[in-house]
Amino acid sequence: MPLNRSIAPVLWLCLLAWAMPAVAERADRDKPMNIEADALRHEDAQQTTVITGNVLITKGTITMRGQQAVIRQAPDGSQNSTLTAASGARAFFRQKREGVDEWIEGEGERIVYDSQTDTVTFQGRAVLRRLRGTQLNDETSGQTIVYSGQTEIFTVEGQARSAENPTGRVKAMLTPVPKPGATAPQTPAAPATLKPSDRMKDATR
Repeated sequence: MPLNRSIAPVLWLCLLAWAMPAVAERADRDKPMNIEADALRHEDAQQTTVITGNVLITKGTITMRGQQAVIRQAPDGSQNSTLTAASGARAFFRQKREGVDEWIEGEGERIVYDSQTDTVTFQGRAVLRRLRGTQLNDETSGQTIVYSGQTEIFTVEGQARSAENPTGRVKAMLTPVPKPGATAPQTPAAPATLKPSDRMKDATR
């Protein structure tokens, strides 16, 4: 779907804000995949696994949740995972960034993760967030978001007009990157608690 020209300024800001040296956790691609679900079917000849019912997948720092997942393994060992959500819900993806206490997480009605290219695609009411520790730092939403963990660049397409978003435009909230060596503002000290004077006690006796 072609990008609307009105989206371009917002998208460019997103690219500038997120094109940073840190990349997705490199060790994740070599970690085993752990799966929890209500049912699982594996075809060894096709190297395909179909997982259904309250799916939870972890792989290193990666966490994926959805109603159904289809995982295909390539001859080189890389995996392609397609997650779909239950009707009216959204699937979830989360991964740590390399070398920093930051996390990338997102939601979509359908999520595709390619471990070979370290690319995640969120489709349908897509949302992508960056967190520093547990604090939300950046957030953007659209119909389709494609995020590359190798380049730290993502693209966003606008969504169909709806009651929630009458214009169908991309939305983004971006927090300025702190300067190197900057310290967080100190919390003001709590006011001292007043204690009754011993002289006042003596005066009331």
